[in-house]
Amino acid sequence: MIFEKLAQKFNRMNRKFADGTTNPLEYNSGKNVFLDNLTRKAVEMYERKCDIKHFTELVLSDPDNTSHNDIVNGLIENGMIDPFEDDKLAHLADNKRLLRDLGLSD
Repeated sequence: MIFEKLAQKFNRMNRKFADGTTNPLEYNSGKNVFLDNLTRKAVEMYERKCDIKHFTELVLSDPDNTSHNDIVNGLIENGMIDPFEDDKLAHLADNKRLLRDLGLSD
């Protein structure tokens, strides 16, 4: 609903008369630029708040579900390399190609 109102506002601001002029009552460039930036910032903050809320609901939806741990343990038992072993972490930390790809070395 908020986005529909914003879209209508921006459409109203950009509406021109048949002769190509803009309605001076609807468009005050100094005032609207400030309000538009303020409105965009408010929308971004609202979207961020909604994203955080939905992510939190998703993450906390079933805290007793530990199926991900069972999947990882099954993969390790079937021969997958455990990335948390000290030897493997040391190898990754000293991997020149990986560090170069991440932009951490030349």
